[in-house]
Amino acid sequence: MLCELCGKDVPFTRSVVIGGARLEACPECAKFGEEKGSSHSEGSAGGNRTVIEQRLERRQKRMGTKDVYAQAKTVEIIEDYGKVIREARQSKGMDLDQFSDSINEKKGTIAKIESNKLIPDDKLAKKIERALDIKLFDTVSAGLVQSAGGSGNKMTLGDFLKK
Repeated sequence: MLCELCGKDVPFTRSVVIGGARLEACPECAKFGEEKGSSHSEGSAGGNRTVIEQRLERRQKRMGTKDVYAQAKTVEIIEDYGKVIREARQSKGMDLDQFSDSINEKKGTIAKIESNKLIPDDKLAKKIERALDIKLFDTVSAGLVQSAGGSGNKMTLGDFLKK
């Protein structure tokens, strides 16, 4: 029989638990663990086998390739943000001067944002969202790019150059 700890070929082994794993060890290695009976049963190997299988599955997940863009979600500002802001401001009964004063921003900045000539930064967009009780950001999930050619799901360099 082989000792599962040191690998020696010995006439008999003892069933011991070392570090939470049940092993068949030679008498020299058995002193490093707690003895759990000398019977060489299938149950002892079965419990150990599941731990090994679990570790192998976790290793397989770790070692596998990941598509970091497949589940990437980004938060972007909505397309017609200027129109949404203008309509919300007008529905609250505020003109451009009143609104810009209420959020402590320049009138020209708000006018450019409402005409879609200026994209507000995150801080200003959040301030406008709170003041007008609207939503300017939308969560977009990045999906797989469909190619124009017939190469399946993957986009080739040729497809990229055609676009």
